[in-house]
Amino acid sequence: MPPEPSFLESIIERDLEIIRRDADLRPEYGDHSPEPMIMADFTEYSPFHKGHRHCMMEARKRFPGALFVAIIPGPLERSGRGVPYIMTREARAEIAIRAGADIAVEGPPMGVMGSGQYSLCLAGMFRALDADRIPRGYRPGPGFNEVLRRISLGHRVVPRPYRIVDLDEGETVLEGPLEEDNYVIVSLARALGKVGFDFTGRFIFIERIGGVSGTRIRRAAARDELESVSHMLPPETLSVLEGEIREGRAPMHEIRLEDRIIRNAETLPRDELMDLNLFDEVTASAILRRRPYSSIKEVEAAIPGSFSRHHRQRILSVLEAKVHKGLIHKYIENYPSVIRILGFKDKQVLKEFKDRIPHRRLEIWQ
Repeated sequence: MPPEPSFLESIIERDLEIIRRDADLRPEYGDHSPEPMIMADFTEYSPFHKGHRHCMMEARKRFPGALFVAIIPGPLERSGRGVPYIMTREARAEIAIRAGADIAVEGPPMGVMGSGQYSLCLAGMFRALDADRIPRGYRPGPGFNEVLRRISLGHRVVPRPYRIVDLDEGETVLEGPLEEDNYVIVSLARALGKVGFDFTGRFIFIERIGGVSGTRIRRAAARDELESVSHMLPPETLSVLEGEIREGRAPMHEIRLEDRIIRNAETLPRDELMDLNLFDEVTASAILRRRPYSSIKEVEAAIPGSFSRHHRQRILSVLEAKVHKGLIHKYIENYPSVIRILGFKDKQVLKEFKDRIPHRRLEIWQ
């Protein structure tokens, strides 16, 4: 059985308070230690599968002495697709540590932000960690190696509608849309440039392996058919996921607080809708025009389309948690005010990590 809605509701209420607290804290700055090398990877791990492990192990082979830091989002438990993660971040961090990461830290609340907003947060985290290396999995495609080459040189290569542009050279590098994993690389490089982080030579690009599908894994978990996808999952993931299912904490990815979404879509006045993150005049007017609502499907159908194919699900998540623009803007401005440690390999590793970034405010997740 999936978790009860009350489980999800308690997470949202707790995490909104965490976001408010973090937004009110100014980050700490100062000098960092050069050793040990930090290799930081951002991945949702929903769930951690053999493709993730391949990327982690390949990166570790190239820099065996580095501390591997997994940046795992994050508050409200909503993915970049706007839908819930399969497991809580505590469980996802536990898998990452068991599978080979040294430290797991909390990333931003992705599902209630636009892609540019959470890319800025991620860039801020890489800067705060002063990451020496950033491993990223990519999918080969015509012309994409040239994009990767320019990013390796530190060029500001940015996504535009249906093309990729090198701002430093003033030319189009690639025509057409990018596959999602590859788009993430370009968006991250752009955001790193925006926050003033020199990423020249820091990326480690690792070709993704085939035969693994997060979508298939999540679907199998929802149908209680994990055995059918066990070949895609490391034993660490199977062990933790099965335990979370037994405890009624997973799978979460198909659960919504439907009554809350419907109530907010149906009752919030125009000015309060306009104050929600990701809302604009078109979205607010469309929500108002289609009232009343009797189902979440009706709310979803009322949301106008966007360039992002995940826009409707993100809007549902914003309605679900009632996340306001001002809060998110303040949160981004100060992010990361706290580096929240979700898990660590052992006390020695934790000490090395703390010594490496003594200028940052750290908090152990309780």
